[in-house]
Amino acid sequence: MADNKDIKFLNSPKIGMNKKKYCRFKKMGIKYVDYKDPDFLLKFINEQGKMLPRRITGNSLKFQRKVSQAIKRARHIALLPYVTDLLK
Repeated sequence: MADNKDIKFLNSPKIGMNKKKYCRFKKMGIKYVDYKDPDFLLKFINEQGKMLPRRITGNSLKFQRKVSQAIKRARHIALLPYVTDLLK
């Protein structure tokens, strides 16, 4: 019988084991998402200026709605761009 030393994997066996995502707002106790803070909102948009979805950011539904509303308000008063080539 083969020992553990003899078994060779083509891919790492931990490929399917991802870290559990968490809502950073619940963890840090943040209750209000400020639309006047563009540096914080930049964490939730990609290089083209699009909003990142919940499955990537790990936000809960409640806070993802607040983040999206804050990003839209910041865009409206020109704190964040609507579209760009290289934002970050």
